[in-house]
Amino acid sequence: MDRKKFIKSTCAFGLGVTGIALLLESCKKTQNTTTPQGPTVNFQLNLNQPANAALNSTGGTVSANGVLVINVGGAYTAIAQSCTHNGCKVGYNSSGNNFICPCHNGVFDINGNVTSGPPPTPLKKYVVTKNAAVLTIAG
Repeated sequence: MDRKKFIKSTCAFGLGVTGIALLLESCKKTQNTTTPQGPTVNFQLNLNQPANAALNSTGGTVSANGVLVINVGGAYTAIAQSCTHNGCKVGYNSSGNNFICPCHNGVFDINGNVTSGPPPTPLKKYVVTKNAAVLTIAG
């Protein structure tokens, strides 16, 4: 084989191998399955305002700024409201003390961790602090 043919065949082989490697790499699953997903927020809810009155009762929920805030037996928790599978709004299930996505039956525990269904990542959980009648939700 002369030098010119050798270089052409070597380059063609190299491009072929590179192309296959790139194709296989593009098929890899790139989703992170451990990082909670949700918006970054910092807002307040006044429990004395009628719009937030549901939070004065156990099991009461309020949705604000893409976050679902729940009164869980006098303590408060806040979870990102959009399911990490397709973005449908999750709802709180007080009897199971969990969150359910109505679109594909994704289920998350009270901390936002996936317990069943297709969601690839947990829901983001926010820090809730209470000062008198004002809740601050941040994270």
